[in-house]
Amino acid sequence: MIIDTHIHLDDSRYDEDLADMLSRAREGGVQRFIIPGADASTIDKAVKIAETFDDVFFAVGIHPYDKAQFDSLDFEKYVHHKKCVAIGECGLDYFRLEGTQEEINADKEEQKRVFRAQIELAKKYQKPLIVHVRDASRDSKALMLECNVGEVGGVLHCFNADEELLSLANEGFYFGIGGVLTFKNAKKLINVLPKIPMQKLIIETDGPYLTPMPHRGERNEPLYTTFVAQKMSEVLEIPLESIKDLTTKNAQKLFSI
Repeated sequence: MIIDTHIHLDDSRYDEDLADMLSRAREGGVQRFIIPGADASTIDKAVKIAETFDDVFFAVGIHPYDKAQFDSLDFEKYVHHKKCVAIGECGLDYFRLEGTQEEINADKEEQKRVFRAQIELAKKYQKPLIVHVRDASRDSKALMLECNVGEVGGVLHCFNADEELLSLANEGFYFGIGGVLTFKNAKKLINVLPKIPMQKLIIETDGPYLTPMPHRGERNEPLYTTFVAQKMSEVLEIPLESIKDLTTKNAQKLFSI
């Protein structure tokens, strides 16, 4: 069995064939699915999907790109739902920063405010974090340690292969591995993968994005986690069934599902 720990089923690209797509995944051995919270405008849709399918769960949170929505999102409304398993995806993303240096600095500080607030919510409600980090490893790690994230742990979603973040395993963090591992330019991630503690590896799609080979360029879907598991098996020289069993148990432990 495989658990897809990060799949945006509330994305409109899944609207027409959601049930069929989930059926394909189940037939291929993918048995549970977690919808991360990213955009406040789709959280109700995510909840409805989770209520419709027994094996779908959701998280509530705000992506750093959507930080302006944070103050208007009523976390209390969602966090006590029986299918809510995490806070996030939250974090820091400096990839698209633009403007004057003053504007960039202000953007970074606002991202930090929103990230810090969601860490505190995770601690308040005792939910693990789903953390997004892009071009912001140093600031992300410093803020997380400052906020004592070890109280709840979580996952570094779509792990960026920055070895500086590996020590967060000591704070209860797992490392989400997705389709990037299969890309031709994934040398850095392939080299870092064996350095991640086995008990901290989980699998994700980040669908509809980051589709693995040999389907790159198509819409990503949960069934394609099988290609990620296969590549992990090859890189780590561990039997495929062992990878599936290991990552499933890790995800179950982290998200209590």
